Amino acid sequence: MRGSAKPSKREPLAAKVPEITALFWVVKILTTGMGEATSDFLANGSLAVAGVVGFGGFCFALWLQFRVRRYYSAVYWLAAVSVAVFGTMAADGLHVGLGLPYAATVTLYALFLIVVLVAWYRSEGTLSIHSITTRRRELYYWCTVLATFALGTALGDFAATTLNMGFLDAGLAFTVLIAVPLLAWWKFGMNSILAFWFAYVVTRPLGASFADYLGKSKALGGLDFGDGTVAAAASVVIIALVGYAIATRSDIQRPDQADPAPAAGRDDDTMRLLSVNQPQD
Repeated sequence: MRGSAKPSKREPLAAKVPEITALFWVVKILTTGMGEATSDFLANGSLAVAGVVGFGGFCFALWLQFRVRRYYSAVYWLAAVSVAVFGTMAADGLHVGLGLPYAATVTLYALFLIVVLVAWYRSEGTLSIHSITTRRRELYYWCTVLATFALGTALGDFAATTLNMGFLDAGLAFTVLIAVPLLAWWKFGMNSILAFWFAYVVTRPLGASFADYLGKSKALGGLDFGDGTVAAAASVVIIALVGYAIATRSDIQRPDQADPAPAAGRDDDTMRLLSVNQPQD
């Protein structure tokens, strides 16, 4: 009978991203620092091994994330960690491998992020994290996440080296910067979606700057704990916090928060966000 076709078994059953809480932001920042330290640790050992581990882990984790139909904390954060490691390698590869200055890589990845967001919005009519309830939206989401990690890596390196801020001062500067969208949303009614993605991008250079400060040698302005030590310590904390989320189920979105609106149902928030990302004449 017409109209009685069963939904695809491949489509998600509910939103496949975590609830946005303080725990989310803490784990997100930790994954950025862990990704930075892990990428540098692997690259200092063997570029070939780093490439295989980084790209292989990235492919496997995203394959697993797309295979499941529900949100699972461990699967989601495994994917986030793998994107953190691979996104760092991608950003560093353009600078180290091709010799592009950090200003150029920041511009390139910023343009890439804008293109992904505009394509996502034009296709789905929303950029809300609560709307990740279809396979296509999930694909757009992870492309955006990868773009934010690459852009954030380039921003952190640009601030620490090109602007000569050093790791600690850069980390402190990004700590202040990440408070901007929070205060703008809380006190001045900033678009909630724009505020979220603004903060999401800043988490990357924030976590990476402090990871570099802890891990790099004193000659480079760090505390010389070593990249491997920093990566291992961050991993232990991430595992503990994700374990807490699994036990309490506090990071699972409530069904009434999902926003399955079709592309035609464009809300005011996403319309304003799109106007920010549209190129000006």
